[in-house]
Amino acid sequence: MTTIPLLSAPAPSLTAFEQAFRLWEAGQLESAELFCRRAIAEQPRHFPSRHLLGLICSQRGRHEDAILEFDVALNIDPKAHFAYYNRGIVLQTLGRFADALASYDAAIALKADYAEAFCNRGNTLAEFERLDEALASFDRAIALKPRYAQALANRGITLQRLERLEEARGSLESAIAFAPHFAEAHYNLANVLRQRGEREQAVVHYERALAIMPNLAQAHNNLGVVLSDAGKFEEAQARYERALAIMPDFAEPHFNLANAFRLQGKLKDAVAHYERALALRPDFAAAHCNLGVALKEQGKPAEAVARFERALLVKADYAEAHGNLAAVLLELGQLAEAKRAIGRAIELEPKVPGHYYTLSQIGRFAATDPWLTAMEDLAREPLSLAEDARVKLHFALGKAYADLGRHQPSFAQFLAGNALKRRQIDYDEAATLAMFQAIRNSFTAERVSALQGFGQRSDVPIFVLGMPRSGTTLVEQILASHPQVFGAGELELLPRLVARRGERSGVEVDTADLSATRMRRLGTEYLAGLTPRAPRAKRITDKMPANFALIGFIHLALPAARIIHVRRHPVDTCLSCFSSLFTAGHLYTYDLAELGRYYRAYQEMMEHWQKALPRGVILDVRYEDVVVDLDAQARRMLAHCGLPWDDACLAFYETKRAVSTASAAQVRRPVYATSIGRWRAYQSSLQPLLQGLNINRTINADAKSTNKTG
Repeated sequence: MTTIPLLSAPAPSLTAFEQAFRLWEAGQLESAELFCRRAIAEQPRHFPSRHLLGLICSQRGRHEDAILEFDVALNIDPKAHFAYYNRGIVLQTLGRFADALASYDAAIALKADYAEAFCNRGNTLAEFERLDEALASFDRAIALKPRYAQALANRGITLQRLERLEEARGSLESAIAFAPHFAEAHYNLANVLRQRGEREQAVVHYERALAIMPNLAQAHNNLGVVLSDAGKFEEAQARYERALAIMPDFAEPHFNLANAFRLQGKLKDAVAHYERALALRPDFAAAHCNLGVALKEQGKPAEAVARFERALLVKADYAEAHGNLAAVLLELGQLAEAKRAIGRAIELEPKVPGHYYTLSQIGRFAATDPWLTAMEDLAREPLSLAEDARVKLHFALGKAYADLGRHQPSFAQFLAGNALKRRQIDYDEAATLAMFQAIRNSFTAERVSALQGFGQRSDVPIFVLGMPRSGTTLVEQILASHPQVFGAGELELLPRLVARRGERSGVEVDTADLSATRMRRLGTEYLAGLTPRAPRAKRITDKMPANFALIGFIHLALPAARIIHVRRHPVDTCLSCFSSLFTAGHLYTYDLAELGRYYRAYQEMMEHWQKALPRGVILDVRYEDVVVDLDAQARRMLAHCGLPWDDACLAFYETKRAVSTASAAQVRRPVYATSIGRWRAYQSSLQPLLQGLNINRTINADAKSTNKTG
């Protein structure tokens, strides 16, 4: 607020006004108002008293009273520019931005060099999203007052909103140069630096803001976001909790806490904090959207759809929500609806490759497809895209060209996408292959025989396993079409239970303790996690492909469980893996040679289990046989699982259930043979893979019958 000079006035009211003014300066607002009203009672048209009363009412939170007093004051003196200015501030506080803008314009009309009025006028224009006009207003304020830190800071915030980040940074740095202890300027500079990806410098300025203003809750919250982005989840959580201690009704820290928990796989905690954020801000579209993602990851697709739709009720042009809705509709097999949703996302954000990648998973591209042209246009400007976005664009284009039979351009896109992805991940091939060897060394035929009979004898679990993209999703869909079977999809349950203590991934398998006690406990814990998913189902499938490495644990902990091993031609399998951008895991798939060596290690593992386990424990099913004779293979699988025949298994593509794998769209169609021998079209480009596979040996082995069910 502008302070006002003591203007000349008749002597009878001057003493009361002077007293009011001094009390106001001392912050004693209640007493100041009392003397101010006494002055007005003595002289109702005394401008300074009316104007001061407007200031006092505003500071006491009585904004409508303040406007009334400013209006009376301006009726007395229509040329009082500072009264228009202070009136504008109160109107802006009330959200009456059009009236505030008119008031600032009136102040400027009376005082053309009124820098403060230009600054606040800029803030009001920004509320209307008239950002270019706001920027011009801030520039005028700075031209009038070059060391005006507040105007420089506001200019920086506006430039950030215009995504002119380098200019925003310069403006905020200038504000700090003129006002080193300007906490909000440090905070907003940190926001710009975070957006530019300069995390370390962002942390510096968030911490400087908090050193000046320790209770700046927004800075604690945003610092938490930077720490979370860096994987420092515990430090981030402490910041979010500090923000909430300062502002208990601040929804964003709950939202960000939920995001951090979701990234750590703590979905229950994530859901709880999304719901708390929404209790505070029911129209928080991003919280509805991310809650939908968490529910999807919890295996609750119908609830996820409801959340995405709620987000879109709040914000109809929310492209991310349209994209997420498309992904979950794809899982549910609602392909036409999914295509409409992703089409809307692309319409809103035509330069976001992730949307095209989702589209590529829903259906096939045509040569005249305008979306293909849009992707090709994007690919001509790769440096305009973040690396993650470029990866998705390469995989989407690879799929599109494959649909059109353009094999060489397709493979070139997959090579580029995989190379970029491989640079982003930390895959330790030596450790992975050593783990496989350690498992084989531990689960010898003698050890398996000695530990027989100690596990939990439940016939509920059916394990469908093998390499990804080998047909495991198809086999599970066939089984899940049976009325007595529930398809649970890819569960992390078993890998988590056998992991080395403290590890989050099943890659580090604990083979040190293979005691009878451990096997009994493992069986109990697995069933406790499995059966609540479908308490009334006679059988429940667990289709985690990588469980092939854990068959020894399965057999000893759950000796009555059924195991179905799905095989497909090794090169077709590997090419399909190489053409897939997995949401998580499968780190060996992004380099052809590594992929080939992994497949060979998988094959050696399966050969080991056939020798180490009793005959008939594992049913081998070849994908190609399922395609050629679905009826016979479905009967084999049901017989192995102790289930009666049901014709629904032949119409598996009509079964309505969520499928979250890369085969979500394919299993909505009858079996087709077009994927058999697909690799031959790419043979000239596959030498690193063929060498990794030791191809002659592998193909010969694959040609032999592997059905050892007895």
